Amino acid sequence: MEHVDNIMFTQVRLQFDNELDGTMKMLQNPTDAFNQLAIGSVDDRTRYRFPSSTLSIEFKNMLALNGEVKPVFSNLADGSIITLFDKTPFPKKKDDVICPHFVELKWANGCNFDCAWCYLNGTMRFRPGGKQPYFKEKNKVLTHVKKYLEQIAFPSLLNSGELSDSLVFEGNGSALSKLIIPLFKQQDMHKLLVLTKSTNVQKILSSKSQECTIVSFSINSFDVAKQWEKKAPSPKQRIQAAKKLYDAGYTIRMRLDPIVPVENWEYGYKEVIDYLFDHLVPERITLGSLRGLQSTINHSKDRSWVTYLNETSNWGKKIGFETRYKMYKTMMTYLKKRYKFTNVGLCKETMEMWDKLGMNYQDIKCNCIL
Repeated sequence: MEHVDNIMFTQVRLQFDNELDGTMKMLQNPTDAFNQLAIGSVDDRTRYRFPSSTLSIEFKNMLALNGEVKPVFSNLADGSIITLFDKTPFPKKKDDVICPHFVELKWANGCNFDCAWCYLNGTMRFRPGGKQPYFKEKNKVLTHVKKYLEQIAFPSLLNSGELSDSLVFEGNGSALSKLIIPLFKQQDMHKLLVLTKSTNVQKILSSKSQECTIVSFSINSFDVAKQWEKKAPSPKQRIQAAKKLYDAGYTIRMRLDPIVPVENWEYGYKEVIDYLFDHLVPERITLGSLRGLQSTINHSKDRSWVTYLNETSNWGKKIGFETRYKMYKTMMTYLKKRYKFTNVGLCKETMEMWDKLGMNYQDIKCNCIL
């Protein structure tokens, strides 16, 4: 075994596709791809593939949040199924948002819950069916997942809920629990992140995939959910579903996001936190405040929530800084004092906010990473 930048690779024979000059080189182990990048600069990239595979893998150099140049997985084949979410640039200014980047499993698109601020309103605006859920080509999805799990020899977490609710197809032939989870159960290197507002968790339970599945629920205060997440199960119902998985030994995470400064917001969010801890203790909680890309705002049917946004960042419009700070500080203090819970991260927040809260964004632990 060899170690490069704390990443372990199994020594296997690979075929290396150098797209820069069109030549093919045989490598003794995938460490060579990382070594080539290690002597390059930011944004350098290269590909390799197993001789038995028709799907190549791209690695590229990126600036890590600590400022170091680091080789990372970029995409598998054309990147349409498995790719690195790296849309947030390296933060340079105090109002730039922090995102550690994560691996997306884009197996399906769309969602039925129709939350007012859903960013799929903008992302799916060019599709004739809009946010109507659809499963991508099944054979392609399954082949890409298999090849990723076989060929990427360092631990990773694949987020299945970035472009759809992960449980959108539970109960039919396209269910995540039926098609994708069984592939993850065949290995012990990688984990699947299920991100959902759904309560349809029975098939996840019966899959007995505790060792390879992390389930994350998005929740909100009861009043906020009632007003802007009308088609989704209530936060109480989501927490009750999470409790079933928790009791069965699944790792549970929570996204309290987006926090909205409605009237009596402090009481409302403490209320949902109390309800959560009455039922379970999550591994991690990620806090996020209301925000909106302009494309999301433009294509939302209910824009009443936009009135709370009065600040801009490189990730769209946000609630004012001081209000966001007060909300985060209140929630984090309450979690620590009442429940001795400190494993908290922030989603799409600025460098300035991380600094003011006394948090180290270079050591970020949030929803979408291991």
